[in-house]
Amino acid sequence: MAPLNAGWARRADAAYVVGETYNLVCHEERSSKSHRYFFANVNELWHSLPEHLSAEFPTPEHLRKRALIRTGYRDQRSIVCASKAEALRVAAFIQPIDAYAEISVSGPVVVHLTAQSQDLKSMDRQRFRESADAVIAWISDLVGVKPAEARRAAA
Repeated sequence: MAPLNAGWARRADAAYVVGETYNLVCHEERSSKSHRYFFANVNELWHSLPEHLSAEFPTPEHLRKRALIRTGYRDQRSIVCASKAEALRVAAFIQPIDAYAEISVSGPVVVHLTAQSQDLKSMDRQRFRESADAVIAWISDLVGVKPAEARRAAA
């Protein structure tokens, strides 16, 4: 292997030692086609939501991010406050920061959940596929259809 240009050569010199052995890992990018298909599927399911859920999920993005949080593809932060009253104030303060976040208060503890990003840099092909399957299954259950039916409708 050889660096593509002088810039990459400098980076390689800084990171590696001549004569040492390094293991390489194959990183496979996911296709933009699968990315677009997933988002089309979420959009199609969003249009199938029962009327009583339209206020809770005003956009497909709200639905997708809630599904990511509920299926475990989330980041969690807990803030321990001095009292429940303070926790309620902290929760009210952080709520407008992210319209998609879930915030709960349990006694003096505020729990802040945010959806993990599904962008190309944040999730490799395998993790994206797993998260996409989980999200489609969760939304399909919410809508009352089987995931396979939802995929056919989006195709």
